[in-house]
Amino acid sequence: MFSYEEALKIILERAAPLGDERVNIVDALGRVIAERVVSGRNIPPWDNSSMDGFAVRTSDVGSAREHRPVELTVIGDLPAGEKWSGTVGKGEAVRIMTGAPVPDGADAVVRVEDTREITRDRVRVMQSVRPGTDIRRAGEDVRSGDMVFSPGIRIRPAEMGMLAALNQPSVRVFLRPRVAFLTTGSELADLGEETGDDRIVSSNTYSLTGQVAEAGGIPLNLGIAPDDPGEIRRRLEGALTADILVTSAGVSVGEYDFVKDVFQQIGVEVHFFKVRIRPGRPLTFGTYGNKLVFGLPGNPVSSMVCFEEFVRPAVRKMGGHARFERAEMTARAREPVEKPEGLTFFFRCRLVQENGEWWAETTGPQGSGILSSMVQADGLMIVPEGKTRVEPGEPVRVHSL
Repeated sequence: MFSYEEALKIILERAAPLGDERVNIVDALGRVIAERVVSGRNIPPWDNSSMDGFAVRTSDVGSAREHRPVELTVIGDLPAGEKWSGTVGKGEAVRIMTGAPVPDGADAVVRVEDTREITRDRVRVMQSVRPGTDIRRAGEDVRSGDMVFSPGIRIRPAEMGMLAALNQPSVRVFLRPRVAFLTTGSELADLGEETGDDRIVSSNTYSLTGQVAEAGGIPLNLGIAPDDPGEIRRRLEGALTADILVTSAGVSVGEYDFVKDVFQQIGVEVHFFKVRIRPGRPLTFGTYGNKLVFGLPGNPVSSMVCFEEFVRPAVRKMGGHARFERAEMTARAREPVEKPEGLTFFFRCRLVQENGEWWAETTGPQGSGILSSMVQADGLMIVPEGKTRVEPGEPVRVHSL
């Protein structure tokens, strides 16, 4: 039986990024960049005004004050989208709009609120400015030749905007892993089905759907299979074209736990079937060629925690993400926490910030069937194998959810 760290290492060693495809940037939200994106231009392409006002020479307005303004001749208007063909000379100014290129000869912009117009052709400057005031310099955002993005970056709205600014209408992105999942158990019903007194609705089907999508994969729901090895095998064999195959329940040692046997029957190479963790010790992992196969426990919390800590990193690595695991933080325990030695525990916890420090408190009863403990959780508090008690105020590792 492997430790948490050993099991995760085995999984990630066998997870490799998939191929890539080119997509339009309007379809790229949430995808992961698969190429180096190098700028072929300066952004902005030229010095431009960051304010509506007047383009001036600072040598003309160095003495300007509210009680002693400097009067300049306005030689024209410069809206955004146009370029001034002349040069600003001594005692002159150009009325300029935000985004317009700064005319030759001018080295600063005086904001319109710091001026008083006498006539359309004369303006009084009420405030001195330094060279470069309210001018956005060419290339101050991005310079030509800069590497703007490297592979592994997830595309958010800001990345979409930057790609547009680079005049790049499309981008190469990694393929998203197709994750097929099967929930097993004769006691399970799907939404809308009659449950009677002996069946329950399969929550795992829907938590897995959300977890796969949130991790960046494409969820492929194989439905619910009864505790029948023939039916389980039929469902799984029909999904071996997926990149990742996940089952929920049927991997323990009970009389009706058939999933591990079916894995072997269809040719899955099983690398381990237990991990020293709680919840989720009966976790099975194998490979089918270059495809990853996971057998998750059936209890709702065990299933979700095992996905978070083992399947999600694999989905993200196969999807090209530069970062696989949840962000980890350090918090202080709000309460004493006890556990047996020899297992890594993942306590569902709330996170509260007080006086600049984060505090973690458990979400109440931590049974593997108490799904509300995940609903209320901001993170998973990790207590390692060798530790049996965490004292109040003691630092703890937390994977943020």
